[in-house]
Amino acid sequence: MGRMEALQENLWPAPYAGKPLNATVVVPGSKSLSNRYLILAALGSEPVRLVGLLRSRDTELMMEALRALGVRCEVDVETDTTVTVTPPADGHFHGNAKIYCGLAGTVMRFVPGLAMFADGPVDFDGDEQAYARPMKPVLDGLRQLGATIEYHGEEGRLPFTITPPAFDSAVRETPNVVSIDSSGSSQFISGLLLIGSRVPGGLELHHTGKKTPSLPHIRMTVADLKSAGVDAIADEDVHVWGVAPGTVQLPGQVTVEPDLSNAAPFLGAALIAGGTVRVPHWPETTTQPGGLLPGYLERMGAQVSFPEKNGIRYCEVTGGHAINGLGDFDLTAAGEIAPSLAAILAFADKPTNMIGIGHLRGHETNRLEALVNEITRIGGEARELPDGLKITPVSAGCLRPAVMETYADHRMATFAAMLGLRIKGIQVENIAATAKTLPNFVNMWNDMLSDGCMKEML
Repeated sequence: MGRMEALQENLWPAPYAGKPLNATVVVPGSKSLSNRYLILAALGSEPVRLVGLLRSRDTELMMEALRALGVRCEVDVETDTTVTVTPPADGHFHGNAKIYCGLAGTVMRFVPGLAMFADGPVDFDGDEQAYARPMKPVLDGLRQLGATIEYHGEEGRLPFTITPPAFDSAVRETPNVVSIDSSGSSQFISGLLLIGSRVPGGLELHHTGKKTPSLPHIRMTVADLKSAGVDAIADEDVHVWGVAPGTVQLPGQVTVEPDLSNAAPFLGAALIAGGTVRVPHWPETTTQPGGLLPGYLERMGAQVSFPEKNGIRYCEVTGGHAINGLGDFDLTAAGEIAPSLAAILAFADKPTNMIGIGHLRGHETNRLEALVNEITRIGGEARELPDGLKITPVSAGCLRPAVMETYADHRMATFAAMLGLRIKGIQVENIAATAKTLPNFVNMWNDMLSDGCMKEML
């Protein structure tokens, strides 16, 4: 089969809305919380039952990584989103193991910390695209804690081998002070904080960069550590975090919140297509950056409310009027939803400068470059800024259908689907990239648009 034939066979026709939406969409569990809970459960001494765990490529990669290290991850036979995690009986992870990270940032940046407590070297590898993702800050941090890092390609990138240190059994009176520049990803800080209490003496972590991307994700990590009985503190003004030495143990059962960032394409669809979309089980308070989404959509002109029915709290978003451009819009706290917001802002009434998201150049792909490419492909206007993206809306008549590239990036795939709501004839290559966090995305998207999903609240 030739390249063109293969491409045509791999294209997904993005559905055109044609009429206002009226849909309730159940969003699976949070990837960020799911993978943090899996790591913390593995670091404990007692089994932990995780309820509502996201089942996607990223979480499957995380569970396979843990299994390679000697952790049992048992999926409930009746409900596959319930998983029981049992750490190794002796508290030591298996060395001489091979970890495959795929393209999952949480796997490649959180699991290396577990290798510090293995009984031998651990090899790490991943997808070819993962070789471009920065890793050096978290590995430099582990090296400062005594690990030996051997790179098998470019320094600071996959693949590599970690040989754990021989921790002294003597009690350490002062914490280990580690300094890294985490400007490229909050995951570097989170990856070190998650294992800090297991390091003799604990950890005092200094971020030397000027900016801290996605600070809510670090706050999420600190909150999750506290829920596992860890004494963790943060001084965000001076970019210092501390973790006291001690045991790690989540409660016997933990329920995972829905992934609020994955709600962005669906709730954002209400602004692009008009009508109402609601997502159930929306938390009153959350550490997820996606919790900022309703406020952002409201600024763009949506009506947002949080009705309750039968004890379930919903986020309900209604669009149908003009979409407001936002001028200078600081998205530092929630950069992961930038592609979804960019899809909406392509149809806005005035330009938007999304700033504080320069670190998106190091995500699954260079998302800023990818967004410029794809917005330009449909006849829109966008350009990169030093720390973000400028989107200048064009008249509706200038926008045209196109075959959209996804760059093996789940958020670029959902971005393209959102554009298809208002631009008839959009086709998306490799929509399967959505399996990273939304393995049932195509069915969910089709259901949102179908008459069968036009219903009152559950």
